[in-house]
Amino acid sequence: MDFCIDLKNIATEELKNVDLDRVNVNCSPPDFEPQRQYYFMAKCRQIVKSESERLGRPLHACNQVFGCQMNARDSEKLAGVLVQAGYQLTDSEEHADFVIYNTCTVRDNANQRVYGRLGYLNSMKKKKPHMKIALCGCMMQEESVIEKLRKSYRFVDLIFGTHNLFKFAELLVTMFENASAENEKDAKTAGRGTMIIDIWRETDRIVEELPVNRKYPYKSGINIMFGCNNFCSYCIVPYVRGRERSREPKEILREIERLAADGVIEIMLLGQNVNSYGKNLEHPISFAQLLREVEQIDGIRRIRFMTSHPKDLSDELIQVMKESSKICHHLHLPLQSGSDRILQKMNRRYTKEHYLTLVRKIREAIPDIAITTDIIVGFPGETMDDVEETIDVVRKAAYDNAFTFIYSKRTGTPAAAMEDQVPEEIVRPAFDKLLKVVQDTAKERALLLQGKVMEALVEERNEQDASLVTGRLSNNMLVHFPGDASDIGKLMMVSLDECHGFYYTGHAVEQEGPDK
Repeated sequence: MDFCIDLKNIATEELKNVDLDRVNVNCSPPDFEPQRQYYFMAKCRQIVKSESERLGRPLHACNQVFGCQMNARDSEKLAGVLVQAGYQLTDSEEHADFVIYNTCTVRDNANQRVYGRLGYLNSMKKKKPHMKIALCGCMMQEESVIEKLRKSYRFVDLIFGTHNLFKFAELLVTMFENASAENEKDAKTAGRGTMIIDIWRETDRIVEELPVNRKYPYKSGINIMFGCNNFCSYCIVPYVRGRERSREPKEILREIERLAADGVIEIMLLGQNVNSYGKNLEHPISFAQLLREVEQIDGIRRIRFMTSHPKDLSDELIQVMKESSKICHHLHLPLQSGSDRILQKMNRRYTKEHYLTLVRKIREAIPDIAITTDIIVGFPGETMDDVEETIDVVRKAAYDNAFTFIYSKRTGTPAAAMEDQVPEEIVRPAFDKLLKVVQDTAKERALLLQGKVMEALVEERNEQDASLVTGRLSNNMLVHFPGDASDIGKLMMVSLDECHGFYYTGHAVEQEGPDK
């Protein structure tokens, strides 16, 4: 085979067409991105091929994601690199030669779940010494986690964080070369090397244009920004994701155009706080202005976004949503608490009245919009009076759904150091009372659509009944109706025959036009 391609001479837009088996990896790697990572993908491909020949079978990689939509999108990028590196993907850790966990650290139980899974992987690695284990994501940005892994989980091969995810291919090669060097010293190590740890505390770099292995062919997330500047007192995200960094609009639009050409009809614009998009660009642009540009792209039929912060949601954005024929009629608007006192302690920088005024403006402009939210119960110092204020907002805002959580102390956040932590025996009754109101309100909202005909994007075969497919409405609710695999990825008009609280059952109708 002629190894003749020098990636230093390949333009970024041509990288996806390069035959990695023909890349010259005997020369020095490019010192610019993303060409540098494609070089290491080609090098990793040779390593994986050699190991596959030694074992007499293909190598498999298991890519597990924990947490939010941002993590899910990041894991699609990790999967893209793994495929280009020569791995076959599997959902089974038992069948994998390489396992990577993309971790979440929003709540402590997320950390504990990862530690539990690592114990399971350790037992498997003892049976398969060549197996490699990697950890990445938000949890890895915590110094206490890294120290624990160093001391108690030495069998992990590779650890990296959120800021240098784009270096995955390069880190894979480092991991393999390190293991090979250790083997030359001591044959008894059998594929094991020193734990590789590469954690960046902050960055202003954004490297996209890397391979992506999308979970769905018809819809995709798109990162428009990274990080968060809000520093809510309970939240670890700004400390593990860094400060806000916005992508250039032309790069975002180019990526969406490519997705549309590849058959994607629904996109979700992703950011920790999309409403502050563009503020740090050399030529600032608002999120509403970006949405107007995205709407002009042919082939894209639906546009979603998350997450919005109430303090930054503008009248301009409401107007754009009102006028749009593509932006889905669903807005996730985290409340967290309805008590002004607790909101101030949370550093949310809005009041109960400001929030309710915003909800009224949104509903007046877009009467059929579905509004969902996040609520925390048991924040330090919260009393039953504060919870009643939150319940009052739930009733007045008439949420279509709400994700309710009991406060979880996160080490490293201001709230974790607050003295007035609320005990479980007080939190639980308050949580249960709030949850009942949330559920009752959501059911009332859902019943309003029973009997109507709406457009649904068919996402999958129903898990419980193979004769049904599951579609997602513009308002983000699900409907199950008779269909088959050929319907997946299509927009279909569906009669919502019966409401079951948080989903509908119905049937497809031959009808064109807007939602009724």
